Amino acid sequence: MCDHCVMEAVKGKMLDRRNFFKGVALASAAAAVGGAATPVVAAEINISNGKPSDLTHELHENFPTYFGKSGVSVEQLYKFKKDGFNLNINTINEHTGTHMDAPLHFSADGNSVAEIPVENLFCPLAIIDIREKAAASADAQVTPDDIKAYVSANGPIADGACVAMMSGWDKFTSGDKFRNADDKGKMHFPGFHIEATKMLLEETKSVGMAVDTLSLDYGFSADFATHYAWLPQGRWGLECVANLDALPVKGATLIVGAPKLRGGTGGPARVMALS
Repeated sequence: MCDHCVMEAVKGKMLDRRNFFKGVALASAAAAVGGAATPVVAAEINISNGKPSDLTHELHENFPTYFGKSGVSVEQLYKFKKDGFNLNINTINEHTGTHMDAPLHFSADGNSVAEIPVENLFCPLAIIDIREKAAASADAQVTPDDIKAYVSANGPIADGACVAMMSGWDKFTSGDKFRNADDKGKMHFPGFHIEATKMLLEETKSVGMAVDTLSLDYGFSADFATHYAWLPQGRWGLECVANLDALPVKGATLIVGAPKLRGGTGGPARVMALS
């Protein structure tokens, strides 16, 4: 079917829908007391196993990125006023905004983001709070001592868990502090120390790692040691996670809406939790 035919068909459907909803609105108005139509409201959803929280930053062209250049461009191809519908073309760097690192990101033949087992995208969440350390030093890292302190206070990290670093850095995305580059261009923000990463690999059965910063490795890292240790082992990572402070450090369930992009090394994700 030609583009013109598609456009005309869509416009016809839109007109039919407008007439339909106009009729519904008139009928509602006639039935309503005092002549006022009842407003449309979202249905209340009862989630029996927890309160939902959104751990995702809004993605936009000015969201800070690891390399300092915009990772998103948006072109509006069709406009509602002219065409009867809206449609954008979005060009997005896979590792922009709240996003997933797939094993393929730092390995020759690891799973792509589409190949991560879906059962690994629903998992217990263990949150390691290093906000006090991060406030004192932008180069703070999650260390084995932090993991030991977490286990001492909360019990063992559950099998199949995602272990998240809460540094408080998610509050800085609107300015230069998120990248926190010095005059030599080196960035300073928290991440996982390689020894903590090895400890999680050797002593837990965690499937994921999450940070509220731009990288699993701390900003000043020159070798991506945590990426190279963690991802090739079939684990995944989440970067630029938001709102971890809305959750208990233990007991929440993480839900990762990872993109099912063939061959993808990662991609922007809608990340949620139930607590």
